[in-house]
This record gives sequence, C-alpha cells and structure tokens, in this order.
Amino acid sequence: MDRPFEHPDFLWEDREPESSYDVVIVGAGGHGLATAHYLARNHGITNVAVLERGWLAGGNMARNTTIIRSNYLWDESAAIYEHSLKLWEGLAEELDYDILFSQRGVLNLAHSLPDVREGIRRVNANRLNGVDAEWLTPDDIKKLVPILNTSPALRFPVMGGTYQPRGGIAKHDHVAWGFARSANAQGIHLIQNCEVTGFCRTPAGAVTGVETSRGTIGAGTVALCAAGHTSVLADLLGFRLPLQSHPLQALVSELLEQVLDTVVMSNAVHVYVSQAHKGELVMGAGIDPFNGYGQRGSFHVIEEQIAAAVELFPVFARAHVLRTWGGIVDVTPDASPIIGPTPVDNVLVNCGWGTGGFKATPGAGWVYADTIARGRPHGLAEPFGLERFTTGALIDEHGAAAVAH
Repeated sequence: MDRPFEHPDFLWEDREPESSYDVVIVGAGGHGLATAHYLARNHGITNVAVLERGWLAGGNMARNTTIIRSNYLWDESAAIYEHSLKLWEGLAEELDYDILFSQRGVLNLAHSLPDVREGIRRVNANRLNGVDAEWLTPDDIKKLVPILNTSPALRFPVMGGTYQPRGGIAKHDHVAWGFARSANAQGIHLIQNCEVTGFCRTPAGAVTGVETSRGTIGAGTVALCAAGHTSVLADLLGFRLPLQSHPLQALVSELLEQVLDTVVMSNAVHVYVSQAHKGELVMGAGIDPFNGYGQRGSFHVIEEQIAAAVELFPVFARAHVLRTWGGIVDVTPDASPIIGPTPVDNVLVNCGWGTGGFKATPGAGWVYADTIARGRPHGLAEPFGLERFTTGALIDEHGAAAVAH
C-alpha cells in the first residue's frame, strides 16, 4: 500500500517497491530525479523506480551551494552546461513549481597575470561557443560589487574577472521537490530508505536486477546515479571507475540585510560567496585533500575559507556562522563527468561531476534519460564516455573546477 510522503504540500508518494521495473535508477538526488522526469516527459517511459538509501535528495543535493553557470572552457563541457542552463531558464514553468531561480550573474575573480590570461582565454572560448561572457576590469567589478575590496594592497589584488550575466542560483530543495513531484505525477515510483546492497546477474554477467535492504527488485536497465558512492556500486559489479571521493564543505551565516546580489568566486583565495533569498551568506571552499565519505569537513579548511571571504569582503567580518556541512564529490582525472554504458551489460553510469553537479542537474537528467531510452549515448554525453580514460581523449576542466562551485 502506498504511503503519502508527510510534506505539507504533498509532493510525492513514498512507494513500496514492486517486483520489477523497466528502469531502476540508483540515487534520488537531483540527477536521479531529473533523469526520471525526462524519461517520462521526453520518452514516455514510466515503469521506473528511483531508489534512495536515505531520504530523497538528502545527499549532495542538500549539501551544495546552488551555483549555476555554463562558462566552461572546452567545447564539450560548454555544450552540456549551456544546454543545462537553457533548461534552467524554463524549468520553473516546465515543472509548474517555483525553484527560486535567480539569474544574478556569476563573477570569477583574477588575482595574477596567469589568472588574467586564463580568464580572457575563457571569455573568448565561451563567446565562440555562444555562451555569454564578459571580461571586467577592477573598476567594472567595483561598480558591480561595491562591497568587494579591490585595493591593490591586498595579498591577492583583484586584477579583473570573468562575468556570466545569465549565471546565478536556485533553491536546491525546491529543485528536488519539483522534479520529484513531476516524476510522481507521471507514475514513477520514488522509494526511500532502500539501499542497494548487490546485483542480480545472469551466468554471462548481465545485470537483471538489484538486491536491496527492502528485497530484490528486477530491472531491465540499472542506471547508477549515486555521485560519490557510485564507485562503491561499481566495485560490487566488479569494475573500477576512475573516481576519487572527497568531502566538500560549505557554510551559511546568520540572516543579513541584502548586500550582495552577484555570485563572487575566487580560485586564488579559494572561496566563493553568494547571498541566499532569505539573506544568509552561502560560502564554499575547495575540496578537502583526503578521500572519504564523511559529510563534514576539516576545521582548517573552514578557517581558511572565512579568512579569504573577510579579506575580499571586510564588511562580513562581524557576521556569525550559523552552520557548516559537507557533501561527497566524485572527481575524475580530467575533472569532467562520466555518462554512458559500463563494461557490465544493462548497467549505465552518470557520475564524476565533482563540484559541478548541481548546475548540471536538468541537462544531465535530459541526456542520461535519452541515453537510457535509446540505448546509445546522447550526442552531448558521447564525449564523456568511460572509454576516454583508455583512448586518451580527455576533457581537462581542472581550470573550471579549481574551486568548488
């Protein structure tokens, strides 16, 4: 018997698993929910279950800093992130749900001559790919963000920056709830507290289902979508993914008057700052250097993060930290995702987004659903196949992923 999810607006039903489905998606975060939505909306595939070992969207989807942009360097990356940004621009209407999408612009600061050269290169590459991008001088930046310290006496002086006006933020919970509501309305089963513990296989090795904490569930296709824990699932299947999982932490301040209406990022001092709709400052840092699955971080990273923010924004010096948290990011050798088939028949994978997963949510769901439905990689996903790590056709986005975002 179906049990209603206890939410004041009743957005979805928490289902009991059935014996089998055409598609089983492992992971009910943003990407898993978006994949389910687009399987139904674009392909009419609704005999689908989305399995989540905890609560829906309680992993990285609840633990990111909600920045959205598409100003990546390489053609392949720019294409998939720009596709995603265009979907973001119409997502509230598509889902009929307010996701608090705010295109307030994203500013990436340059603090050295190499930063300046790399920034101008990125602006030119973005423009060639039809992505909006501008190069701003320190004076331009001061006009855009008056509270930013642009003094040349800074340890890392602001020498300019790249700016994407169409970038911004959205409310992560609302995004997850909107996708979940849509998937549920189209008949897809969202199953919480259902951990995948193994896989059912034929003598030839093809996967025919999943073993879970709530019983065995048959599947025509299994779509892995578990972010930092995807490599754990791959280990159960007997193949290795080129992933390293790291804690990534962030924090929010107490509620403040609105003083910052642009997202500001800095690779050199390793901090990025935005101000949420209610007024709290949302700050992120780089990944912790060690591998792990703890949803918390190291105090010294928080200390460095706050010091960097106060140097750039002296007005924040008296703001109080309200809470900190950590997510688990999955990082590939070229800092680009993996989307597509695996060495195991009937198993596909969507992982390796590192610190760029939230901004890719609708785009990743769109291309992953298409890949599942048609049995071959979507054109935008094709360059991000697992085989590139043996062919050498890497898409090195370390410059875009040097700071968590």
